[in-house]
Amino acid sequence: MELKKSDLGSLKNAGFINSLFMVAFLLMTPAVIAQEDTGEPYKEYIGTIVDINTKKALEYATISVSNSNISTVSNMDGGFSLKVPVDLINENIIVNFLGYKSQTLPLKSLTMDKATISLEESFEKLPDVNLVEADPEKVVRMLMQNRKNNSFEDPLIVKAFYRESIKKRKTYASLSEAVIDVYKQPLSPAGGDYVTLDRARKSTDYRKIDTLVIKLQGGPYNNLNMDMVRNRDLLFSSDVFDFYTFSFERMITMDNRNVYVIDFQQKPSIVEPFYKGKLYVESESYALVKAVFSLNLENLNKAKKFFVKKKPANADVIPTDTKYIIDYRNIDGKWHYSYSRIELSFKINWDKKWFNSIYNITIEMAVTDWVKNEQNISIKNKERMRRNIILTDEASGFDDPEFWGENNVIEPDKSIQNAIKKIQKNFIPED
Repeated sequence: MELKKSDLGSLKNAGFINSLFMVAFLLMTPAVIAQEDTGEPYKEYIGTIVDINTKKALEYATISVSNSNISTVSNMDGGFSLKVPVDLINENIIVNFLGYKSQTLPLKSLTMDKATISLEESFEKLPDVNLVEADPEKVVRMLMQNRKNNSFEDPLIVKAFYRESIKKRKTYASLSEAVIDVYKQPLSPAGGDYVTLDRARKSTDYRKIDTLVIKLQGGPYNNLNMDMVRNRDLLFSSDVFDFYTFSFERMITMDNRNVYVIDFQQKPSIVEPFYKGKLYVESESYALVKAVFSLNLENLNKAKKFFVKKKPANADVIPTDTKYIIDYRNIDGKWHYSYSRIELSFKINWDKKWFNSIYNITIEMAVTDWVKNEQNISIKNKERMRRNIILTDEASGFDDPEFWGENNVIEPDKSIQNAIKKIQKNFIPED
């Protein structure tokens, strides 16, 4: 199924991520892409972030190194791995999680064994605005008005880790991972961000996906397009108040900052699928700190056209759930894209078959380091990652346990670890 031209206006108005992936009968020809590790010596610190009282794992917490731009995020089990150059081992590790007090610890206090870092919920006294409902539209207007002041002013070269996975019900059918470099331009003058591939690996188990091969189109660009501060068409277009209703929910704290929680959903008169969710806005700077949202799937006939570019004639692809998360990190008074995650669930109904197929897709990306592009380095178009890239066509190989070298990655959660172990166990070297 190809997207029709008449659908594109709706996609732009809804701010949707175009051509997120395609479903098709396809054969994949893998190619190995991996660069030799020539980085500086480093030490690796492994740990888990938990709630101090409940011991519940805190997923997507930010773990960073002081006086540097090095960072990572915890996985769904609260686990993390942080690789730090030896010249920074006298620095501190800083852990932030929304609604919790930040924790700062000397790196030297962490042993090389797995550490547990406990965070305490923040119950600091909030200002009187918590008792008097804030004007949600004013908060959003101030967010839009201040986005330039809250964003970086220099071109950057960003190192990031990207992962995409496809499950058939609860079993992994495909897993792809990559370390990439993102060449980011400041908001003004406007410029397009682009990506180069550092190294990548993937594996697909065709026994788990029967005759259907799902390919995700766009790779890391899908996550970059989620940056709603830079991609204004996603939510903060000039006509946003024509499509959405905003309401004030409450105020919370994050890293000693007061944060508005603003709910939003599409107006009842809008028939096209739009988003609904929450915005977390810092009260002094009006910077966007976090957003959690989903696509309204009530109008399935329209919603499913947004996802599927191509499919078998005898299959109906139905989206059943969506979830989008994006986090920003404050560095020297500017807010930087830090992490984003997309979760999609689909049901495939086949003609003349009793049972349907359920697929769960997750794509996530975390910024692990960045530097100012002071020399204005530019990469030739032919060396840039295509915006319609299919990562599973670009990478192969889970056989090397030292594959990532000094690069920081999102530590695999238990389910991914089990999948990787199976991949490594079944790996057969090429002649």
